[in-house]
Amino acid sequence: MLVAVHHAEVVAHRVGEPFGTLILAIAVTVIELGLIGSIMVAGGPAARTLARDTVFATSMIVVTGVVGVCLLLGAIRHHVLAFQVEGAGHALAVLAPLTVLTLVLPTFTTTTPGPTYSAAQLAFAGASSLVLYGVFLFVQTVRHRDYFLPVESESPTAHAAPPTLAVAWMSLALLVIALIAVVGLAKTLAPSIEATVKAASAPPPVVGIVIALLVLLPETWAAVRAALRNRMQTSLNLALGSALATIGLTIPAVAVLSEILGLPLELGLAAKEVVLLSLSLLVATITFARGRATVLHGAVHLILFGAFLFLAVVP
Repeated sequence: MLVAVHHAEVVAHRVGEPFGTLILAIAVTVIELGLIGSIMVAGGPAARTLARDTVFATSMIVVTGVVGVCLLLGAIRHHVLAFQVEGAGHALAVLAPLTVLTLVLPTFTTTTPGPTYSAAQLAFAGASSLVLYGVFLFVQTVRHRDYFLPVESESPTAHAAPPTLAVAWMSLALLVIALIAVVGLAKTLAPSIEATVKAASAPPPVVGIVIALLVLLPETWAAVRAALRNRMQTSLNLALGSALATIGLTIPAVAVLSEILGLPLELGLAAKEVVLLSLSLLVATITFARGRATVLHGAVHLILFGAFLFLAVVP
């Protein structure tokens, strides 16, 4: 994990923000998608809900857990954290419709029974997710890149000379290798995690939560390091960018995979999860509304994260 974060920071220093955080977010998501696809192909009772559980767990972990830890630790050290309202607002403006289209609406559609989409509905949701994420990337990296730049930098290496192109390419390759190792560890531990969950009589979605936590470790550590250096915008780029990439890339890919291989796919959340997701997005909107945050905001997010974990184990 530490190796992945180090090489991500080297690449970020070479290409600048927000491209560095974007590279880490997309790299983790692509590898996570490969893990989801392999488990779906292998089949099993949990395969039909795996994409839903993974996307929901990633969204909740990022919006409540990762953001909460960064806000709390950063505010303890720096008292008040500053970030770009426009950057956080753009991310939330995309995250809300992405989560509703892919995780909430399937529960209420009537074309097919259960929390599922028909083939046409699934194609529309997948295409919409891809378009929304593509437009967000365009805004983040081209049209309004300044919205996602740090407000201020307390990093002692902020003015250091950027690494050479050769070093950056080497770090990029080592970053991918390190991320593969992290996801490989999650996949290797999956059987033992599943056995432990069964032994504890916990619900099956807990397995997806644990794996999601392992996969998100590199981004979480990088985001926390940035917050401790008073670079909260970089932390938000990492955290919210990870949630957007997970939905924007995972849903279209699993939609194609399910149609090609004829695999069943359940996307709709139950009422309890819909309430938790809605409350988390509402609190995040309030937190990012002014561009400044304190320990109170971090505590509120972490309480929601604790509620998510507790209700996953004790539904």
